[in-house]
Amino acid sequence: MAPLDHTTSLQSLYQDILIQLGEDPGREGLLDTPKRAAKAMAFLTNGYRQNLEDIVNGAVFASDNDEMVVVRNIELYSLCEHHMLPFTGVCHIAYIPSGKVLGLSKFARIVDMYARRLQIQENMTHQIAHAVQQVTGALGVGVIVEARHMCMMMRGVEKQNSSMTTSVMLGTLRESDAARREFLALVTNR
Repeated sequence: MAPLDHTTSLQSLYQDILIQLGEDPGREGLLDTPKRAAKAMAFLTNGYRQNLEDIVNGAVFASDNDEMVVVRNIELYSLCEHHMLPFTGVCHIAYIPSGKVLGLSKFARIVDMYARRLQIQENMTHQIAHAVQQVTGALGVGVIVEARHMCMMMRGVEKQNSSMTTSVMLGTLRESDAARREFLALVTNR
């Protein structure tokens, strides 16, 4: 599916939405809203226009380290694919290198690439874990995502203190209780 021309198509669609809501897109406060909303949506979904190879950009380096590496509290902002409402949270990633390590900023870029798509948290967690595995060839990968979903907080059941935690463990982190416990201890030891 080709992306929409974000300068005109989305803008026109947002203008139609305003009209369907009973608003006047010509009133002062809404004059530039379709343009701003189209620009915001293009930004919030720019993960569709990115790929893993470009994100990593060769930042995989030889290393003798074979101990667990953990990157905690990577902020994420996504849109739920069911209601197109935001969910926000943090992602924790662990991997056990097998001769290669990934540049630190690339973890945040991988998280953003998948978060900036219409998503459900379960799939996003899976995608992040498999991307880290693919890029590093790690012996094990673990990903935990903790998020709060506006689709549950501001509509529907309206539960303000609800949150969701998802995890994916691959390789050693799935097979070894000790490795999994180490990851969980490092993530929860704040």
